[in-house]
Amino acid sequence: MTGETITIAAADEDTDAYVARPDSSSPGTLLPGVLLLTDVIGLRPRIEAMADRIASWGYVVLVPHLFHRFGSPSDWAPTEDLLLPEARAAFFGSAIPRARTLTLDAVRPDLVAYLDALCSLPGVAPGPIGVTGYCMGGRLALNIAAARPDDVAAVGMFHTGELVTDDHDSPHLHLVGINAFVLAIHADRDRSLPAVAVAQFEHALIGGGVAHSATVYPGAPHGYTMSDLAAYHHEACEHHFAELEALFGRTLSE
Repeated sequence: MTGETITIAAADEDTDAYVARPDSSSPGTLLPGVLLLTDVIGLRPRIEAMADRIASWGYVVLVPHLFHRFGSPSDWAPTEDLLLPEARAAFFGSAIPRARTLTLDAVRPDLVAYLDALCSLPGVAPGPIGVTGYCMGGRLALNIAAARPDDVAAVGMFHTGELVTDDHDSPHLHLVGINAFVLAIHADRDRSLPAVAVAQFEHALIGGGVAHSATVYPGAPHGYTMSDLAAYHHEACEHHFAELEALFGRTLSE
């Protein structure tokens, strides 16, 4: 794969982004675009490797640095190995409160800018866009699908917590108008999305008329796709890649 870091426009300022393309694409070839929205840990080697894999299926993949208001990707990144419990506690204790400032209203202008940046990249075909999001990125994927229903044809969301909350911004309350097919693969052992919330979220998808597939992978913890975390679950991760490839194959083809 060919990957590079570029600068793109967010709503109020520029931000870094990673772009992945398949090596096999010839000059002048137009490929569908995919927007990858990260978990709270952000843009890092594991995410770049995932973007490369998705690009190998025949897509141009853009991964924006979501936390530009707090500095560069290196400013945001953990300074210690998150496989260590103490390092995880220190990082998440600082990162999660800052990430919570990305409310639905606050982040939507950024998401629209990221989608526009993807569509304007050289080699991106006009037509439907796919979005895939991990953890909090899954909630953001729903957000941009609602904001740009005519552009987003497919949403993948994986180990996404807090889909049903008591807040007016709860994702399950903002599904009406989404035209994309939503693929949700929840984590079986996810304290941020208990079984009752899984059922409530699917009820909301049905009530909103959203075409979807929502399943729970048995035995998988929150963060199961991330090989740089202790939560990594290889079988669940490979299942997510297979289902995501199939989703994009049937929704993003011309």
